[in-house]
Amino acid sequence: MALSVAAREAFLAEPHIASLAVEAGGGRAPLNVPIWYDYRPGGEIRFLTDGDSVKAKLIAKAGRLSMLVQRASPTYRYVSVEGPVVCSDPTTLADLTRISSRYLPPDAVPGYVQGAGLNMLVTFRMRPEHWLSADLGALG
Repeated sequence: MALSVAAREAFLAEPHIASLAVEAGGGRAPLNVPIWYDYRPGGEIRFLTDGDSVKAKLIAKAGRLSMLVQRASPTYRYVSVEGPVVCSDPTTLADLTRISSRYLPPDAVPGYVQGAGLNMLVTFRMRPEHWLSADLGALG
């Protein structure tokens, strides 16, 4: 059963590992890689990556991407979202700290942030346009 707008946005706001897919071109399947991200209901999805990475170059070229987050434990639930990249900027210390804080224990964040090579990172923002979602435990 499809999730309500509020439920899908709340689920996406949880700290899942996302699978990001972006067109690769050249007769190849889309690049599909795991990422950490940040999302607040009603807003844009933010994630960061090395500015020289294949992923960053493909995102800049395509201008659009999709993301999938899922929960495998009962009940199985997923949210898939697709949309345009609306901004890419050098990553700030605040961006890096906010995103890493969603995934790391509090005592690990300072060391991670310090060693992350902030000057190499780019923060992308994607505006969700198209959503698919389901909670398969709600089937019966």
